[in-house]
Amino acid sequence: MVNQFGINLGFYMLMPYLAGYLSGPLGLAAWAVGLVLGVRNFSQQGMFLVGGTLADRLGYKPLIVAGCLLRTAGFALLVFASDLPGLLIASAATGFAGALFNPAVRAYLAAEAGERRVEAFAVFNVFYQAGMLAGPLVGLALLALDFRVTAAAAAVVFALLTIAQLFALPARRSAEPAVRTSVLEDWRTVVANRRFVAFALAMIGSYVLSFQVYLALPLQAEYLAGERAQTVTSALFVISGLVAVAGQLRITARFRKRWGTGRGLVVGVALLAVAFVPLAILPAPRPFGAPVAIGALLLAAAVLAVGTAAVFPFEMDTVVSLSGNRLVATHYGFYNTVVGIGILAGNLATGALLGAAHAAGADWAVWLGLAVIGALAALALHALNRSDRDPAPTGRHRKPIEDPSSPAGRRIDYPTRPLPVRR
Repeated sequence: MVNQFGINLGFYMLMPYLAGYLSGPLGLAAWAVGLVLGVRNFSQQGMFLVGGTLADRLGYKPLIVAGCLLRTAGFALLVFASDLPGLLIASAATGFAGALFNPAVRAYLAAEAGERRVEAFAVFNVFYQAGMLAGPLVGLALLALDFRVTAAAAAVVFALLTIAQLFALPARRSAEPAVRTSVLEDWRTVVANRRFVAFALAMIGSYVLSFQVYLALPLQAEYLAGERAQTVTSALFVISGLVAVAGQLRITARFRKRWGTGRGLVVGVALLAVAFVPLAILPAPRPFGAPVAIGALLLAAAVLAVGTAAVFPFEMDTVVSLSGNRLVATHYGFYNTVVGIGILAGNLATGALLGAAHAAGADWAVWLGLAVIGALAALALHALNRSDRDPAPTGRHRKPIEDPSSPAGRRIDYPTRPLPVRR
């Protein structure tokens, strides 16, 4: 958890200001800036499955250490790189580093937490969000000196993390490491888990909504606040971070006590949909003025943060349950790849529709559309949760059943096909 705080601290010290550095002091064209940022995103989202597979085969610790080391090198290269090829190499290195350690970190935490996975991932999200909250503030202070100083400081953070994980982190790996099965066989096992794939597809909608704090909400702040847009945008991120840091454990405990894991996840996604309703009602300064519209925007950010905090621990726990505790990191890698593709498509569509809707004077339509996406995702998860409660049929293909002896009626989820025995 401390490792994850450090990862987010170092990453968000640098990344929010990278585009400005590329287009400003380095003078890159807009297409080149987009290419550098796109390569970073693709090298992470597109390689999650590879990172998860390596973690299951080699162990979680080596992948965590390797990811931190590679990101150290990537950020250090940003200190010296000034041409496009060097920047692309640095960007690809920082992205692939995330693909290496992200699935391994989550699988490691799941293995260590055992039956307390939900609570563990709730605390994990507190550290995660705290790093996101502190990183930009530290980076902003260092930018007063120079961007290269910020990049060097971020590289130092990851170097210290590398050393700490190398010497202090106990070695862990999946309970049944893949030895005699090929990578393709492991991937086929994951893809053949139809219930897990259906869950990943259903969760795309929730990710599209939660990621609007980086796209649609800042654009709305710029539209409403004009010259004060930066202040309003900062307030959005502060609200999101504070809700997670201060309220995560209470939110998780309340949702789990009242609804349990499955229904709690459904209610959390529904809350993400509700977050966009204030913006659908008050999408423009008229008729009540800009302060009221900005208030609706901040309210949307707060509700979105509560929904995201509610969803995350149950979502991470469900991935492990649906994996049957086998190839956990590979399942996380596949899951992140699926939702990453969904986020890319959703952001492209949202960005295009925002511009068109604003030009047509129908801003409300975009926010209403996002709310509908959230409602559909919640309905899909509700259908999956109901199917989980059906009596388990006899034979090889067993559905999840309820374990009445576990907290909040935790379901034991079985894969939809037998997994190969590993020796």
